[in-house]
This record gives sequence, C-alpha cells and structure tokens, in this order.
Amino acid sequence: MKRILILTAGFGEGHNSAARGVRAGLARVAPKIEVELRDLFPETFGAFNEIVRRTYLALINRWPKSWGYAYNWLDRKKDFDKRFEKFRGLKKNLGRLLDRFQPDVVVSTFPPYPYLLQQILGNERRCKNISVITDSITINAIWYRSPADYFLVANEQSAAVVRNGGVSPEKIKAFGFPVSPRFADFANLSRRSVAKAEDRQLSNDAAPRVLYVINAGTRHAPQLVRKLLEVNIQLTVTVGRNEKLRRAIEHAAADHKIDIFGWTDEMPRLFCENHLLIGKAGGATVQETIAAGCPMIINHVVSGQEEGNARLIVETNSGAIAFSNDEVVAQVQRAFSNDAKQWREWSANVDKLSRPRASLDIAEFLLSL
Repeated sequence: MKRILILTAGFGEGHNSAARGVRAGLARVAPKIEVELRDLFPETFGAFNEIVRRTYLALINRWPKSWGYAYNWLDRKKDFDKRFEKFRGLKKNLGRLLDRFQPDVVVSTFPPYPYLLQQILGNERRCKNISVITDSITINAIWYRSPADYFLVANEQSAAVVRNGGVSPEKIKAFGFPVSPRFADFANLSRRSVAKAEDRQLSNDAAPRVLYVINAGTRHAPQLVRKLLEVNIQLTVTVGRNEKLRRAIEHAAADHKIDIFGWTDEMPRLFCENHLLIGKAGGATVQETIAAGCPMIINHVVSGQEEGNARLIVETNSGAIAFSNDEVVAQVQRAFSNDAKQWREWSANVDKLSRPRASLDIAEFLLSL
C-alpha cells in the first residue's frame, strides 16, 4: 500500500491550507492509502518556533512592506542547501519520521523540506520528492532551486516563472492550488442545479452578497465594516479565532444585520455563495476565491510572495486592489453599479482561472508515481 507523507509549517496559512487540501484530495481519491501530515517545526524547536512564527506573522500583517527586504535578500541566495545543513535538529526529526513511516512520496508545502530530504536520503532515495509551491508569479528562488523531483504550481503564469528559473518543463505540473475538494463539490452542484446557478447570479430583489475575510489589518477593520454597511449589500465577516476582533466588529455593526463567523470549516461554502470577496492577497485566500469563481478586492499585500498573488487578480481583470477603506468601498460600489457591469466582467474572467478540483488531480498524480 502506498504511503504519502505531507510536510507543512505554520508560517502563513497558505502552507497549511495546501497541505490539508492535498490530504483531503487523497482521502477522496484513495481513502485506503496511508497518509501522514506533519509540521516538524514546533516538534523540533518548541516554544522558540512559536516566538519566531508569531514575530513573522506580526511583521507581515503590521508592516507588510518591510518583509519585502528580507524576501528579496533570500531570493538572491544560491547556497540554500548549505544553509539548511545547519538545521540539525529538524533533519534528525525528519530522519526518524522517514525511518518509521517509509513513505513512497514526500509532499512539501514549505520550501526547506525538499533540501532536507535530499540531504538525509541522498541520490539513492526511493521516495519521490514533491514541492507544492503556494505562491503565484512572484516565486522566491528558495522554492525552485531545491532538488525536488516535481514542482506543482497553481497556474501557467507561475509555471513560466519556475521554467525561467532553470527547472526542466517536464518537472513542472500546473494542476492548480490544492484547495479543499468541497470547492469541486460546489462547482459540480452549480453545473447540475439551475437553482444553484441562479443563486449565484445577481437579483434585482436582493442585495449583492459580500464576504470580508479579516486576516490582516485588524485595526482598521471595524471602520471598514461601518462604511460597508452604508452600501446596499449583504455583508458576511469572518474573524477567525480573534474574539477581541469579533467584539469590535459586533460593536461596529450596531443594529445592522450582519453575519459574523469565527473559525469555521464552512469557508468553501462562504466563498462559493458570495458575489465578492474582500481580503488579503494570501496564497490560500486568492486561490480559494479563484476556485470559487468569486471576484476579489485585495486590501492588504505582503511585499514579496503576495505581490504575485495580487498581480494574478489584477492582470487577469478578476478583481481590484484597494488599500484604504474608502478605496475598498468605492470599488464595491463600482462593481455593482450600472447593472453590475464591472462585477460581471470580473466574474467571467475569474471563472476562466478556476480549478476547483486541483486537489483531486494532484492526488491522482501522486498515486501514479
């Protein structure tokens, strides 16, 4: 029976989201195979890893432009393999895991793992080394200079970047970002059900549905909610596990009707049911809105890896960038004015990019190795 090991890290939700998507795709396609998903960083570094992780997340969320300097510095490096030799504790834990699990395929959604795998097992390794690149277009060299056997990318634009980085075309697979298979379920339901398809269309009788996913810029979020509630829309807001933010949003909403979600596994449904998304240009968020065929207004971009995600939305005319609250509101109003001409254009374009069954296609590819 084939064994597949999936490796991730908590430095940004895109890595974990991709890892979960691959695991869910495998569970659908081949439920009886052995799959293990691990994040070896907290297991290896303990409390220190949590400090580093929180510092990184605070940096990219509060001072997104400052991360660009570190990103560009990293992109110019050519000695990644030598640098990762210093990760002795991480290599030791990975080596133990490899000895115990004996995987046929190792799937990495965080860039250091393919280097470490090669260092531990060498050229005689029997397992396939797969890298799932979670960013689009602006892809750091740390991803594609690794010794992975295959590089799985989200789109053709990203495939071109990896090719230009020196990777052989036959090693690059543009399956799409491994979103949850539930996106494929909703896509199939929409095609089969006229009622479901019409539900996503705009109606003269009901206001457009807008989803605001708050995972950055929390300080200005309550003010944006107040401004959005002055527009003729049905607003849904997600706040994750941030209870302080939930209270602030509830206070901002006052007596207005608004749906507020904390952490929920219903995100695929929310993406697919709403007409427009407001959120940051994270790898997972952008790819999920594309999979759902939902245009996006980006209000936060981390310099470096998220710039390409934002470019993908703008260059394909699938949404817009608006950094200030007033700009966001103006873009929402523009999207739905003139019989929603702008929204209809965005919607048609984002549908062309949508690959909701990417995790299933990736699962089938992994099983073929």
